[in-house]
Amino acid sequence: MGGTPIPNDIKLLDENGKRVDGRRPDEMRPIKIEAGVLNKADGSAYVEWGLNKVLAAVYGPRECHPRHLQNTTRALVQCHYNMAAFSVDDRKRPGPDRRSHEISKITSEALTHVVFTEYFPRTSIDVYIEVLQANAGTRCAGLTAASVALADAGVPMRDLVASCAAGKAADTVMVDLGKEEDNFGQADVPVGYVPRTEEIVLLQMDGELTHDEYTLSLKMAIEGCKKVYEEQRNALKRRYQVRSVDAVEEPKGVA
Repeated sequence: MGGTPIPNDIKLLDENGKRVDGRRPDEMRPIKIEAGVLNKADGSAYVEWGLNKVLAAVYGPRECHPRHLQNTTRALVQCHYNMAAFSVDDRKRPGPDRRSHEISKITSEALTHVVFTEYFPRTSIDVYIEVLQANAGTRCAGLTAASVALADAGVPMRDLVASCAAGKAADTVMVDLGKEEDNFGQADVPVGYVPRTEEIVLLQMDGELTHDEYTLSLKMAIEGCKKVYEEQRNALKRRYQVRSVDAVEEPKGVA
């Protein structure tokens, strides 16, 4: 980040303080979350965040294979993050790469912190995150979707994990960096946050920030997480209402 020269036709911040897509520095991209989008999975969620489109599916708890990975005291939360070959402008080579392995690992660690893994010894909770369209911030969108999918699967959790990033572009600290800001900006700070306990379960930084800039970035990211958290809760409420209606209507068709 920050090493690529900015093209002449891209202005990360104009004279009115507006970003490339017209947002203010403290304004997030539109976010839409839907729970329970896959019938074959135990839990699922779909997230549209700006131009990002991410799908998450959860299977389990189920017996952990191979057996040597089993833990006698708790479940293993295994995350598999993948970007589809068609998710970016330049076609991506199919299959996992170093970045996918890294994001899979940090997502697994963040979710393990909130799941009551001790309830399900010797099992595995498998979380699959598929990025269908990428436009910066996919690890935050993936973690957000995975958390909703776990809740949709009925996996006991201390709370949802909400995720958002902040960073620096055009010498200005801003929240929820878009593609151009991520590519040509100066720093990026993705955060995973548990609102109920105010814990940070994911924190990374790419680029350089002063102490004050880092403090402001972290504050803006957490505020963004709180907004994402409300969208997560609303998605699950809508899903619960649909389930309740189905449960009430189902007996009507029974002879």
